[in-house]
Amino acid sequence: MPAAKRIRPLDLFTREEWAHVSQRSNLLGTGTVVHAWAVIALAMAAAIWQPWLAIIAIPVIGARQLGLAILMHEAAHGGLHSNRRINDFLGQWICAAPVGAHLGNYRNYHLTHHKYAQQPEDPDLGLSAPFPVTRQSLRRKIIRDLTGQTFFKQRRNQFANAMGLGIRKSKGQTNRAQSAREAVIPFLATNLILLAGLTIAGYWWAYFVLWLLPMATWNQLVTRLRNIAEHAVVPDHEDPMRHARTTLASWWEKLLIAPYWVNYHCEHHMFMHLPCYRLPRAHKLLAKKGVTAQMEVKQGYWGVLKEASSKPARPAVAV
Repeated sequence: MPAAKRIRPLDLFTREEWAHVSQRSNLLGTGTVVHAWAVIALAMAAAIWQPWLAIIAIPVIGARQLGLAILMHEAAHGGLHSNRRINDFLGQWICAAPVGAHLGNYRNYHLTHHKYAQQPEDPDLGLSAPFPVTRQSLRRKIIRDLTGQTFFKQRRNQFANAMGLGIRKSKGQTNRAQSAREAVIPFLATNLILLAGLTIAGYWWAYFVLWLLPMATWNQLVTRLRNIAEHAVVPDHEDPMRHARTTLASWWEKLLIAPYWVNYHCEHHMFMHLPCYRLPRAHKLLAKKGVTAQMEVKQGYWGVLKEASSKPARPAVAV
């Protein structure tokens, strides 16, 4: 299968416009990482000060944990810093490791995803191919996410793979175990640091309630919503403007579901090297030119979920 079709930037932007939207900033790149951890720290502090605020802090922290994964994604494209070592350090140790991911492993397959977006060779195709599903199926998925079942299954499999349990001694499976270890060891190390820091501060319980619980619940849900919104039930797998979706998010959706401009996914696939903090500007320029009318753009995540769960339920069989 040939690679996914591409769009030349200068077919849609002037040279001056492209120079602006493609310009990378070390300050903005590293600033987003600082912002993510600052929001997490403030939400934790608020819930420690007034425990009832944990009701708000847990989804806020869970969304910023997704934000860390998004910034790891940015680092995979070299967007956090122009210095490769700094970019990769931030992406791996400050963004990926605390949430159980690994920058190097992610970068390898993610660039394949861009090359073959929505094609049979796309390694992320399994995330979008099952949709649309029934409302009942989506509801079951959401319940598993919010009750920690998804998190437990993922971590159990990741740790089992890391230890080589149940894996046959083939070259491919050995590589799989090695990849799992590369993610698990930094995850344990960074989480032990978080636990130690909160324990020294006198709030050991905050690690479990205000870090692990958001990761096991809200983070799982919004990660699923992100995956659905980006590529599920897109109208044309061959059209580079319609094989990924941009979701126009409200302020509260940006706070709790889609941090760091992840909702501009169609623009990201059209021009994958645009820094995430330039995507809103690129969208506005494309809208002024009338280009967004040709793109896959939806208003809000609720509408996307309705479309992704539009498969009719099977009628009950009469006995």
